[in-house]
Amino acid sequence: MTTTSPAWYRSAVLIGGRWRDCPDTVDVENPATGEIIGRAAVATEADAADAVAAAQSAGALWGRSTAAQRGTALAGLAQRLRERRADLVAATVAEVGAPVTVAEEAHIDLAIAIIDAFARLAAETPLHEKVGNSTLARRPAGVIACITPWNYPVYQLAAKVGAALAAGCTVVVKPPEITPLGTYLFCDAVQETDLPAGAVNLVPGRGSVLGPALIAHPGVDVVSFTGSTAVGRQVGAQAGALIKRACLELGGKSASVVLDDADLPTAVRATVASAMLNTGQTCSAWTRLLVPRDRYDEAVAVAAEAADALRPGDPAERTTDLGPLVSKAQLDAVRTMVDEAVARGARVAAGGTAPVEGFPGGHYHRATVLADVERGDPITREEVFGPVLVVEAHDGDDDAVELANATEYGLAGAVWSADVARAESVALRIDTGQVDINGAEFNVHAPFGGWKTSGLGRELGRAGLDECVEWTAVQS
Repeated sequence: MTTTSPAWYRSAVLIGGRWRDCPDTVDVENPATGEIIGRAAVATEADAADAVAAAQSAGALWGRSTAAQRGTALAGLAQRLRERRADLVAATVAEVGAPVTVAEEAHIDLAIAIIDAFARLAAETPLHEKVGNSTLARRPAGVIACITPWNYPVYQLAAKVGAALAAGCTVVVKPPEITPLGTYLFCDAVQETDLPAGAVNLVPGRGSVLGPALIAHPGVDVVSFTGSTAVGRQVGAQAGALIKRACLELGGKSASVVLDDADLPTAVRATVASAMLNTGQTCSAWTRLLVPRDRYDEAVAVAAEAADALRPGDPAERTTDLGPLVSKAQLDAVRTMVDEAVARGARVAAGGTAPVEGFPGGHYHRATVLADVERGDPITREEVFGPVLVVEAHDGDDDAVELANATEYGLAGAVWSADVARAESVALRIDTGQVDINGAEFNVHAPFGGWKTSGLGRELGRAGLDECVEWTAVQS
């Protein structure tokens, strides 16, 4: 059932600590029903320029803050977000279509944990360090343009804003056009903290207009972008031409590698869960399952059973496992990729592109498992960004590593083995940013980011903070 809130109907930008009305707005759709459930402002290039100026002004104060002051302010922000948890979850369910349990754990609780982590890191990170006869000074890089994606809008916002504020930087946030509501609620929380006015500025609107405007603005010092690799190339090219740092968190086609001594049913079920998380709209999802050839048929059967057990439904219901894709365009793109793979010879072991009945207006796709795919087929190399898992056979550890690396991406992955040392050895041969051994828990303190076309730079932890830092070495 669709619910709405007056807080989801907004028409303002946040600049210098003040909400300012915009004449142009855009509707926000609930992807489970197609109904309009909110509204957001459409900012202009002039609004973006004003937001940068406000961030520069606030940076003159915030950039001189102490580590303790930064830690205290971020801890206060985390507390304000905790107080708004229910509203943030409801907005995420409504605009992203994430099942409520996923919205709670993977979107909002994780976002709050990230702000908490940066609060501690800000307080603990020395602003000056001695290395031999040098004093190394961590200095704020300046104004960070934070361009966030539609699939995890609040999580990614926390990762970018938390790092920037912890480093003493200020930000201009350009939220996703189709999922801006959670960002508004996040900024409402910012307004109730001790952060200086203008430390966080919000300019919703069209990415094709505001993205280039922010990157080109001489007052923006660092661009932090999460989104598709295609758009990331454009962002990187524009920033590079200006000798401006760009942190890019882009696509993925991550492999879950099951070795011959692993608990195969456990590994396969966990891989299906990862591939289908957030309806497959997760850049770090394990969307390729690599299993020993002599257990291939068993793995396909287990994966199909696990996928078929996932219940599509109203994302507001706790019994729902699979929500809608975020838009009709995304649904059409996923269907096309699956249909083309089948036309090339892939076998549908579960799911497929037949319409999901009972959800008129919703953008639903079945949890799909593809088998018998030729090595090197596009479906094994290209990001689908939907609930689709491809199962491939490997002929031992070396072959598994070669298969895992046979893609232009390198964002995440997994290795499964009864021998942890063996699993770690294999993990360190996979060209990717993060690898989980036997389903290890996600760590908000570890750097997150990719190799190859999965991006540049890192988010989270000390590495994420230092993406927002400039260094000065003073010899004495």
